[in-house]
Amino acid sequence: MSKVIIRTEAAPAAIGTYSQAVKIGTTVYLSGQIPLVPATMQMVSEDFAEQTHQVFKNLTAVCEAAGGNLNNMVKVNIFLTDLGQFATVNQIMSEYFAEPYPARAAVQVSALPRNAQIEIDGVMEVPSTH
Repeated sequence: MSKVIIRTEAAPAAIGTYSQAVKIGTTVYLSGQIPLVPATMQMVSEDFAEQTHQVFKNLTAVCEAAGGNLNNMVKVNIFLTDLGQFATVNQIMSEYFAEPYPARAAVQVSALPRNAQIEIDGVMEVPSTH
């Protein structure tokens, strides 16, 4: 099985040696998204809720470019610089996902790229490889 590199201008361009996502068969591995606005490659704002919404918008764009949507995600990893924001993440996540929810981990980290307050990556299963 060969890997397919997923790229979309609707999400921030990779800012390092990685792809936005890699698809192998029906499994898509999504790289971490931070709250960059794709058109400007600048942070959406300093507001945590706005950053979280932007991350989900970026993930949505990559999922769609790979032939799926957020609800096809089976595993989500959330990295926060302040675990005290966890309730906000839960509330915002409920606006983007329908039940059954994906498996999830949430961890506090000391820092994220570009001083983001949140980064999310994950794994998605799409219906077919076409």
